[in-house]
Amino acid sequence: MPCIRAFHFSEVFTIANAVHQINEEILDKEVRLIGDQGEQLGIMSVEEALRVATEHELDLVKIAPGSNPPVCKIMDYGKFRFEQAKKEKEAKKNQRVIEIKEIRMSPGIDTNDFNTKLKNAQKFLNDGDRVKVSVRFRGREMAHTEIGAVLLKDFANLCAEIANMDKAPKLEGRNMSMFLSPKPQAPAKKPAKPKQPKAPETTEPAPEAE
Repeated sequence: MPCIRAFHFSEVFTIANAVHQINEEILDKEVRLIGDQGEQLGIMSVEEALRVATEHELDLVKIAPGSNPPVCKIMDYGKFRFEQAKKEKEAKKNQRVIEIKEIRMSPGIDTNDFNTKLKNAQKFLNDGDRVKVSVRFRGREMAHTEIGAVLLKDFANLCAEIANMDKAPKLEGRNMSMFLSPKPQAPAKKPAKPKQPKAPETTEPAPEAE
């Protein structure tokens, strides 16, 4: 039976969940104010900016604290937070899990076992996973590690159409291993439009002689 191990790495795309100062939390003397439609309202005291936000029944939110003066925007902060949470939820749906599968062989592996493990590796690569291929040396086999190097290179060559070798075979202790990564798949080409057959040319009959 092939010896296969799987390692899981989550590659998660997250949106920064920034903490904003709003309304009375803003203690700056003056701010540059942006309206709820994105219009520039100029520099004014924070008290004046709060008054404008209150008139619109909206919140005053500091969006660029590092600016001089800080930039604040009038907005519905509850709605903004709801939309941000929705984006984070969508990002988690697009979470991609990367697996590293390990296939282990011995220097004296027979052809059938080699082919079985090769098919497993090719399946993993086609599924988008990385593959670690290892050769384990026992006892006197350590005197002939070059056999393992040749075995791994042959394995990589047989996967060359669908995989790149990330790491060349390297001996660590009694194990020699390499990493294979799936090649990026080219976007499918659009089928060519069938050519319309040309209409046969018609020739007018020659006028009959009188």
